[in-house]
Amino acid sequence: MRILVLGRTGYLGRHVVAHLRGLPDTHLPEAGRSSTGAGPGLRIDLAADSPDRLAKTLAEAAPDAVINCAGATGGDAVTLAEVNARGPAALCAALRQAAPRARLVHLGSAAEYGPGEPGAKVTETAATRPLGPYGATKLAGTAAVAASGLDAVVLRVGNPVGPGAPPTGLPGRVAALLREAGTATRTGTETGAETGAETGAGAGVGAEAGAVLRLGDLSAYRDFVDVRDVARAAVLAATAAGPLPPVLNIGGGEAVRVRDLVHLLARRAGFGGRIEEDTGPAGGSARSAAVSWQCSDITAAGEALGWRPSYTLEESLAALWTDGAAPTGGGGTAEGAGGTEGDRSP
Repeated sequence: MRILVLGRTGYLGRHVVAHLRGLPDTHLPEAGRSSTGAGPGLRIDLAADSPDRLAKTLAEAAPDAVINCAGATGGDAVTLAEVNARGPAALCAALRQAAPRARLVHLGSAAEYGPGEPGAKVTETAATRPLGPYGATKLAGTAAVAASGLDAVVLRVGNPVGPGAPPTGLPGRVAALLREAGTATRTGTETGAETGAETGAGAGVGAEAGAVLRLGDLSAYRDFVDVRDVARAAVLAATAAGPLPPVLNIGGGEAVRVRDLVHLLARRAGFGGRIEEDTGPAGGSARSAAVSWQCSDITAAGEALGWRPSYTLEESLAALWTDGAAPTGGGGTAEGAGGTEGDRSP
């Protein structure tokens, strides 16, 4: 089976490729925005290529399935629209020309739903009320896929966490700050210093009891899911026999207070200092303040794919911490820039 993964260098894409490489009789054509790596590869830029050009490249790749992990979580509204809305629409138009029978698995976002009702789990049939350009552009991409007439499914992903979580999302950023705390303690520099983590500056902090880790408001609830479980769901969707529902939620299925995640990770790191939150108007992001609760009902994914999360949050955080320094990359674009599609923790 030939499976083309777009956004293969991003956080989710790397794990999807790793999972696919463990499957027998599976060929993965190389493709990306630039011709890098060991092989010649196919150049695909969903944000800029015309559908006709994309169709020619897809015809060369001849995929049985396409998993689209490409997406942007950061940048201005134009960048988000080009990657998250225009990209999937162009991909669908090209697939209709070049590979109309190929299965398309597109990674969407739980941000498409917008604010949740505290205590409730949102199903795939719920109204979509995204806040801000990110959720709106991801929803536009979902609409393009759903209306394409292709054999396609959108996986609405919660907040991925686990090995390799990048510093553009809260779990990766906190892990990076905690690593710097250990470095500062070992080198004897900046011991006991405070850090304004909400600025993303990443100042060093001490690990002893007097150290202070300052973050934004951590009172929101999010649905965290291990990135390896997301990859497994994408592969199951790409290889499943028969048609699938147009949208499937992929999450942990439980609402976790962000504060609890941060304290779990701090304990895993052996951080002995104090964690403080800025709960004022300047603390955290506007989206986090407006979306205080998100939790997905993942029943449909279990029925359609036989999928359930296999990693606990504690296991995900342990893997994140032991994985080493979080990767650095471009400005939040999951395709070709080492970015972080799906990672939207406040």
